[in-house]
Amino acid sequence: MKQGTRKQQIVNVAARLFKERGYSAVTMRDIATAMGIKASSLYNHISSKQDILTNIIIFLAEEFTNGMEAIRVSNISNIEKLNQIIELHVNITIQNTFEMASLNNDWMHLEERLEYYLKLRDDYEDNFREIIVEGMSNNEIVNGNPEVMLFSILSTLRSLYLWIPKKEDLKPEELSKNLINVLINGVKA
Repeated sequence: MKQGTRKQQIVNVAARLFKERGYSAVTMRDIATAMGIKASSLYNHISSKQDILTNIIIFLAEEFTNGMEAIRVSNISNIEKLNQIIELHVNITIQNTFEMASLNNDWMHLEERLEYYLKLRDDYEDNFREIIVEGMSNNEIVNGNPEVMLFSILSTLRSLYLWIPKKEDLKPEELSKNLINVLINGVKA
């Protein structure tokens, strides 16, 4: 998430706290303390903890959805589309490591926007699956179970936020290249 406005700073601090403690365990007072301000000052910029969570999750879900749509309609091979999906995940995760924890762990706490989020997630997965199936029918991808392929790739990509912070010298291009090699080309010699 972009740095800049006070509201964005609040969201960024909250995202870090949500990752460290979990959404349910963090209070508005905790967020204010971490920012060095009074809790009442938070309400000048944001209406509630739910508003913060919604900002985090919907922002990321829309980033992934927009990225997927651009990849899906592009005039490239399905293998190249899968490569670009991996690059999309790496880039968004590196820029939003704390926020990705909320997307993966706290989405079920969304209230008013839960249905919208689930629609974005389902559409994203459907488009991903469509690329895999189309790649199999074009003989670009080995004929197999598309659900297993989708699960395997997405499980790795969705958990990057856990691993990336432990790698200080990480270069996004290098990580993408390595993930593409393992997830798309496999590990068999």
